[in-house]
Amino acid sequence: MPLYALFPSPVTLIVLQVTLIAAAGIVLYFLARHYLSVPMSVMIVASYYGANGVIGPTLGNFYEHCQIPLFVFSLLLALEKQRWVLFWIFAALTLGPREDAGITLFGIGVYLIFSRRYPRTGVALCVLSFSYVSLITNTVMPMFSNDNSRLYLANYFRKFVTIENPSTLQLLWAIVTQPQIIIQVFFADLESLERRIRFVLGLWLPLGFIPVVSFPAWVMSSFPLLVLLLQVENKAATSISTRYTLSLVPVLIYATILWWSEHPERFKPRLHRFWSGCIGLSLLFTLTSNPHRALYFISPYSIQPWVDQSLSAQLDHAADLKTVFNSIPKDASVSTSSYIVSHLSGRRKIIRLEVMQLRDEDGKTVDVDYGLLDLWQLQQNNLKAPVDRGRVKGGVRFADEALRQGTYGVAQVLDGVVLIQKGITSKPEVLSAWLKLRQEIEPFMQK
Repeated sequence: MPLYALFPSPVTLIVLQVTLIAAAGIVLYFLARHYLSVPMSVMIVASYYGANGVIGPTLGNFYEHCQIPLFVFSLLLALEKQRWVLFWIFAALTLGPREDAGITLFGIGVYLIFSRRYPRTGVALCVLSFSYVSLITNTVMPMFSNDNSRLYLANYFRKFVTIENPSTLQLLWAIVTQPQIIIQVFFADLESLERRIRFVLGLWLPLGFIPVVSFPAWVMSSFPLLVLLLQVENKAATSISTRYTLSLVPVLIYATILWWSEHPERFKPRLHRFWSGCIGLSLLFTLTSNPHRALYFISPYSIQPWVDQSLSAQLDHAADLKTVFNSIPKDASVSTSSYIVSHLSGRRKIIRLEVMQLRDEDGKTVDVDYGLLDLWQLQQNNLKAPVDRGRVKGGVRFADEALRQGTYGVAQVLDGVVLIQKGITSKPEVLSAWLKLRQEIEPFMQK
């Protein structure tokens, strides 16, 4: 936050995210060298940097998860060096970004108990992480809003609970006492089962599938992995390119290090080549999956039919977007598409379409000052496939209704970017440009 205060820009967030993820790989090398030779340590680091579960989240928007690998690797290195003060400092830092990072620490604590390496430390870590997660989710978060229960617990784990706003402890008890529902969640839907299997295989792939035969891997990863696999409605939880994988990758890699430390004689050319091939496949799958569409200028959106986008076209459109951004006052409230939100991250009042109201500091519900729609892709016949039609339709529906009621007017139309402003009357030429664009995208709105 101090760095962002000095350089308040989305670019700052991108640099921070990449730097934190890259720095975690450096700490990982020293962690691997505690047990392994230089060549094997290099392979471990290559597995980390080549993992789809690392590259994908790094190419997405900034999320606090990007700190977790650095803190967890540092915690594990302090554990191996028996630097207990540093160990507990990094445990606290791991809990800092997100309350559910405690689930990862809980898995590490269970491993320390079952392996009998440091059972007292393991018990203390389990107590700390469980208490912290319970305190934050049951006591602290409800002081601000009920979103944890309303949006997360009751929505994504709805099969386990019947009450509307369950607490974390109530949900945990419901899962523990209803194993039949766990089986139902896994096997009732073949499509979901396939997605979960692909997710787990994607986590194992860059590590040469060593976690499959590693007892520490099963122990440490089972808790955070189960939390993701049991989320019924949240498909992003089992997507290899989302930020959730960053809580799993560190413990899987650490378990792989422990396995190789016990079987160094198996690091032979044949297995080395297989491992290298797995890393290569992980990189290939990352490229072809085009995580968050960040590799649009390298990888097509679709092969059949062929759907791609040139870098020059995207850069030209980005310049037009920036022109519209600059016309919005700094203190004005804005509602816009999810991928544009990050570009306006320095603003105090911002919300995602199609919601057009927010609660201000005085607790009053107010209309936003501006609505920003990007309909550029709907103008391009070869870019129909990747458009999030649901959100686009929602934004257009709002624009239609707001203009009909006269509460908003069209302030600007530029290269498919539409700026709607509260309390103005649309100028004839701008309204004409909007109506022409609206007519042009109508066929795609009906599909």
